[in-house]
Amino acid sequence: MAQDLYEQHARQVYRYLYSLTHDADLAEELTQETFYQALKSMHTFRGDCTPQVWLCAIAKRQWYRELSRRKRTAALDEAQLATLAAPDDPAAEIQQKDERLHLYRTMQQLPPETREVLYLRLTGGFSFREIGDILHHTETWARVRFYRGKEQLVTLMGGASNETEST
Repeated sequence: MAQDLYEQHARQVYRYLYSLTHDADLAEELTQETFYQALKSMHTFRGDCTPQVWLCAIAKRQWYRELSRRKRTAALDEAQLATLAAPDDPAAEIQQKDERLHLYRTMQQLPPETREVLYLRLTGGFSFREIGDILHHTETWARVRFYRGKEQLVTLMGGASNETEST
């Protein structure tokens, strides 16, 4: 049973965690911890949601524990910096990082639920139905929140709106 649970849901749990962490190694580590915690508390699963939703709830708790543990301040020391590989095209990498940083900073201005829907959809690849289940809402709610979030993001980033202005 435990092996089946892992085989059926590990990829989705990993994608969910990756959408939260944006770090493949950390997402993998938290995925393993999620399944460990799920196995320890398998007797508490009541079946009032899908196993995937239950596992994603555990995964989210693991992510919050990790954030608390790190207190979001992990400074790189000189030894860590010395081990980093040089990029092939430093200018392009810097530009991509700047663009991602601008996007993530802008996303921080969105309401938390909207931000989470965008992360789940864009980086996690979850369907609107799965997003609704994970966040305890309907599929329609997830679709509307995603659409409105994209519109807000475009506006906040200074992009053109779909609405035409009358003069």
